[in-house]
Order: sequence, then structure tokens, then C-alpha cells
Amino acid sequence: MALNTLFNDTQTAFKLKSDTELDRAYFLFKMISKEPLVKIGTLATKVALNLNLPVQGLIRSTVFDHFCGGVNEKDCMRVVDSLNSVKVRSVLDYSVEGKQEESQFDATLQKVIELTEFAKNKDAMPFSVFKPTGFGRFEIWRKLTERETLTPDEKKQWQSIQQRYHSVCNAAHSSGISLLIDAEESWMQDAADNLCESMMAKYNTEKAVVFNTLQCYRWDRLAYLKEQHAKAKAGNYKLGFKIVRGAYMEKENNRAKERGYPTPICDSKEATDTNFNAVLEYILDNLQDISLFMGTHNEQSSYLALEILKSKGIKKNDNRVWFGQLYGMSDHISYNLAAQGYNVTKYIPFGPVKDVMPYLIRRAEENTSVAGQTSRELTLLKKEKIRRKL
Repeated sequence: MALNTLFNDTQTAFKLKSDTELDRAYFLFKMISKEPLVKIGTLATKVALNLNLPVQGLIRSTVFDHFCGGVNEKDCMRVVDSLNSVKVRSVLDYSVEGKQEESQFDATLQKVIELTEFAKNKDAMPFSVFKPTGFGRFEIWRKLTERETLTPDEKKQWQSIQQRYHSVCNAAHSSGISLLIDAEESWMQDAADNLCESMMAKYNTEKAVVFNTLQCYRWDRLAYLKEQHAKAKAGNYKLGFKIVRGAYMEKENNRAKERGYPTPICDSKEATDTNFNAVLEYILDNLQDISLFMGTHNEQSSYLALEILKSKGIKKNDNRVWFGQLYGMSDHISYNLAAQGYNVTKYIPFGPVKDVMPYLIRRAEENTSVAGQTSRELTLLKKEKIRRKL
């Protein structure tokens, strides 16, 4: 099959979906395509959950089961095994957000370590993942990034955050699992980047164990990548980077405008695409030093990566190059790449229904704002429904 038509194969893309699941996916993306419905639905869901109304069953059987693997890791194994049967690996993402207490951060750390050790010797689960704010309060990260003085209590919290990082990186290193650290808002990210850099220097001496995330809608990320590359070469350690376009654009632009500083976000979708592709090319040009996890739902960038790999004679299953998409989205990319022998993962969020709702609401809002993404999903689902009928 020609590379530039690979993602049109709906039979491979939806092989794991029953007719009922195909219909549910079509219904969900149809709803997500209507912005007023998303706004009303998210508001109603928040109110219903806050009032403890009996809606969790409905949420579970629709949006939750489509975008999440389950309420706990054992619940997810059915999905993990199913994906593995078609050579798609899994990244279990404990998607509980917005916690504030030290005990909650310790519980998240324990969960990530458990998942990391759970994944040991499981080919189906080559990565673990966490968010910086899963290990410590957002305000600590912000104050460090914006060079404000921490109180004595905040200094203690910062020491705890650093210790949590060491604990989970050490667990990943010992288990032979790679660790993806997500990126968040720019006004907390410098502190997260600096801590991640120190983890790479310690744990990436032989190969990329620790991966930072580059949000390529930030116009400064290519320069940052080159700076990190120079430091890693001087320090004799490897880099790992997950590259994404980014998830906080509206929030970033609004804050920059309110506070009167230049926005860190590229000035157009085209500029973001150009930046993403430049970062991608730089990493693939320097694969001896930098491992890549390409987290994208963009077909053109995915085709570009395939072309570069082919032109450089890099094997499809080279363990330094991974493609990743979110569970419930872009199956036409994931399953077709895996069928061709590339390294592919699905990010599988999980957790108690109520705790995962902030994540699910963000997913719905993001899909609504990227009109082309949702319409492409609908087109492919419709095509597969017709193919099956015929």
C-alpha cells in the first residue's frame, strides 16, 4: 500500500470494533462536533456529579468506555490485551487531575510506581506516564518558574516533589520501562523542564528512560530542544522526547493577553505544524542521541515521519521511534501503522469515573475546537459502516 493512502484503510482501522461500538463512536463524534451540545453536556455532567445524581452508569457506557480503559488497571487489561492482539501497545495513564494534598500526591506516586512495576516484562506496556502536577501543587511549579520565593513549607513540598521524581524514575530504570512526563501550562513548565533535565542526566546514561514532552505550539521549543541536545552531548547522556502540538492554547493566549506579555504560542495553526515538523526532523536527524515518542493525530506529520524513516533506512520497529495516539481517537493512524510493523501505542486513561471527568471534558472540548479532526473521524466511521453493510 502506498504510504500516502495508508490511513484510508478503515477495515484495519476499526478491526477491533463491533458494529455496536462503531455506532457508539459515530454517535459520540457527531455530538462532539456540535459545540453548543458539548457546552451544555459538560455543564450538566458537572452539576449531576456534584449533586451525586445517578449518572455514572450512563457516562460509563458512553463517553467513558469510548475514551477510557476502565476504573483501575485490572479493569484495563481487557483493552490492553485486545490492542496487543493487533500489535498496538498501551500506555496506562492514571488520569486523576486537580489534587492539592500531599497525601494525594503520594497516592499518585504509588499508583504510577505500581503501574511501572506492573508493566515490567509485559511487551504490551513499554511506557509509564505521569503529569508534573500529579506529584505536587501547581502553585509550587509556578512560583519556581516565575522566580518567586518559596515559603519554608513550600520548600519542603518542593523537596517532596523532587523525591517523588527520583522514586518513579528509579522504578522505571529498574523495571526496564520508559517514563513519559507530560507537559502543562508554560507558566509552570520551566521548573518541570529543569527537574526532568536532571532526571535525564541521572537515568538516561545508556538509553532514554526518562522522556520530557515538547508542546510544539510553543514557538520556542525547537531552540529549547537544540539547547538540551548540546547539554546532553556535553554531559554524555541520552534524551527522550514526546512531541505533541499542545493542549492549553486558549488558556495560554488569554493569560498572555491579560498580563501583557508576548504569547508563547505560535501565531497560526500553520506555524504550529511547521514547528512540529521541524522538531520531528531534528530528532530523526539525531536519533543516535534522542529517542522519539510522536504523540500526534495529524496525518501529514505522520506521513512525513514515515518518509524520513524510509529515506534514512531506519527500521520500522527501531525502538527509538514510537507513534502514539489517544485511546478512542485516530484509530485509522494507530492500527494501520501497527499493521505495517511500526511501533505504536495508545494512551489509555483510567480512574474512577468522577475523578476522570475533568480529563474527558477537556477531550470533548479539544475535539470541538479542532473541527477537521472530528469531521475526519466521522467520515472514516461512516465509510466503515457502509463497507460492512456492503
